Order: sequence, then C-alpha cells, then structure tokens
Amino acid sequence: MTQRLAAWTQHTQRSALQDMLEITSGPEYISFGLGLPNAACFPTEQLALSANEVLLRQSNPLQYAPSFEPLKRQIQELMSRRGVTCSTSQIFLTAGAQQGIQLLARLLLDPGGTVMTEEVTYTGFLQILEPFQPRILTVPTDPVTGIDVDRLETILQKEERPACLYVIPSGHNPLGYTLSREKRQRLARLAAEYEVPLIEDDPYGFLAYDDLELPAVKSFQSDGVYYVGSFSKILAPGLRLGWIVADEAIIEKLSIVKEAADINTATLTQRIAADFLAKDAFELHLRHLLLEYKSRRDCMLEHLSAQLDGIGAWTTPSNGMFIWVRLPAHLDAMTLFQESIATEKVTFFPGNVFAAGQNGNASSSFRLNFSFNDPGKIEEGVARLSRLVKRHL
Repeated sequence: MTQRLAAWTQHTQRSALQDMLEITSGPEYISFGLGLPNAACFPTEQLALSANEVLLRQSNPLQYAPSFEPLKRQIQELMSRRGVTCSTSQIFLTAGAQQGIQLLARLLLDPGGTVMTEEVTYTGFLQILEPFQPRILTVPTDPVTGIDVDRLETILQKEERPACLYVIPSGHNPLGYTLSREKRQRLARLAAEYEVPLIEDDPYGFLAYDDLELPAVKSFQSDGVYYVGSFSKILAPGLRLGWIVADEAIIEKLSIVKEAADINTATLTQRIAADFLAKDAFELHLRHLLLEYKSRRDCMLEHLSAQLDGIGAWTTPSNGMFIWVRLPAHLDAMTLFQESIATEKVTFFPGNVFAAGQNGNASSSFRLNFSFNDPGKIEEGVARLSRLVKRHL
C-alpha cells in the first residue's frame, strides 16, 4: 500500500522528537518542550456558562452553519487593537492558526514552487510545506533583533519572486524576539514593492508583557499581507478557533479551499467564543493571563541567570511563550536533549529542529517554554538543565 501513496510521503516520517516527547509525558518529567499554554489559566467556568447559554438559548448551535457573524464582529474589535482596520467580510474563520497557514499555502503555492522564510522558523510551517516539495529561500535572523530585512531585500532583488514570505513578528516561535516598528514597516513596504504575499502569523501578538503592544505588520499594508490570528494562546486551544484577515477576493477563494478540507469551522465553539468575548470576562482573563505568564517568564530568566550566567546567553521575550538559549558552539543540543531524557527528566526542543536551512548556530541552541509550568517546576527544571550543561562543559 505504501507504493500507492503520494511521492512526497515516501520521504516524510513522524518526528523522533515527537515520539520522545510523548514517552516523556509522565509526572516524573518537567516539560519545557511543547508550546503549551497553562491549563490553570483557562477561563473554564466562564466558558461553561457561555456553553450553557449557547446550548439552551440559541437556535441550532449544533447544526452546520455559515461563519458566525457576532464572532467576526468580536474579532474585528480585536484587530483594531492590533492596529488593523477591517470589515467582517475580510475575516475568515479557521480551525486554529495552523489551518489558516495551511489554507493560505494551498492558495498561494504550486508544487515545486518557491517560498521564503527565516533560517530558523516554526516547525509547523515547515510541515505544511512538505507536500509541495518547494524550494525554500532562507533569510538570516537574529534571536534579539529578528529577521534581517536588509538581506531580505537583497534576496528579493536577485532571486525569483517567492510564492509567499512567512514571518512571526511578535513573540517569534522559537526565537522569542518581537520585531521593531521600523522593521514591520519595511516588511510591509517590501511585500508591496516586490508583490510578494506576506503571511503574518500572530498567535502571540496579544501576549505583550512589557506594556508595548506593537501594531501588526498588516496595519502598515492592507493589500498583500495575510494576517493569521488564533484564540489558542489567549483563550484555549481546545476551542480550535483562529482567523485570517485578507481581501474579500482572497476570502472567496479560501472558502472553496476550506470547504474541501472540513466544510466549516465548528459551529458550537464559534458561538461559545462569541458569547464569552461579548462579556467583560475576556478583558479580565487577558489581564490575568499576562500577569501569570510574565511572572513565569521572569522566574525562568531569574533562574537561568543564577544557574548559567557566563556559560550561555538567552533572549528576554516581550511577547509569547518562549526563551531561546544559546550555548557554547561545541555543545550539541540534540545530544543534550537525549541525555536529559535519560538522566535529568527535562524536555526541551533542540534548535536544529527549527532550522529551515543550514544554520550552524541552531545546533548549539534550544527553545524553552515558560508558560506551561508553575514557578516551582521552572526552578527545578532549570536547575536540572544546568547540571546537564555543566557536565558537558
């Protein structure tokens, strides 16, 4: 039967890292690996009230239905906070941000086409690309300042036009940086000047910890920038709700592609989310979430400084859920990961799994998630990691 599968599947396989992370999900392990929000911060009681309201008082909440207009109006208000003015007809609902990126890739990319992304980028985007077997143009990036916009412009001047450019401007996964306003403006300008569709993946834009919520790239260029948002990190991933903001002509094409994938986004969760967002509970929830995650971020940074000062370097993210740790170049993060599983019982993501190209620095770096664990586990996990690193020094 495997001989009958599509050609691209012959070389794809389940990540060994994912297998190891499943094996290490027991209580004896401390997980800094997966990008999980903290379950204790989910607004469970308020969502239960909204679910009860929807199921008992609304008409046909369990039936197939078009996108729920009240939810799109709520998203329209959220987008205004990201500096984006849009109509509800420009908002397209998806089953999470991952589906949004996948639908856009299907719309923009031909098999064997060319795409552009940073040399270190989100693994989910690389997985989406696999069936297309594309040529990938990579742009240098920095854990602190982000994508090298000068180099990006040089590549656009010399190379063929890519089908799209993929970026994560706020709380970058995995590097943790947040792009400056100036770089956001230049990205928007370059996308328009060179007519390259830009996919702006923004699941962490609302998770801004230092009183500086920079506007989305789309706020500087309405045409040709496709904004992808998600409720997974600011509400709960189990709702499987995300959205795309794009021109109406693109929305029409997206609806055709999505209908072939899953017909429509879950009607029930759309209505639950809309009911919840219509109440003051969301603002209180978001403020609580920011305080909790900022506390966990600061806790991890404090213990990294106490344990690994002078040995490694790491980012101080103003958004998101991740800290990128760089170790001396002779240390291999994958080797450390395998030993950590066996001895220290701490999981993390080695940097090379995020490499879209040949990036030597990634092999001696790793990503840590700070949102999932409470401060006590963060302290213990960093102490175990420091023992591991010091043994290899």
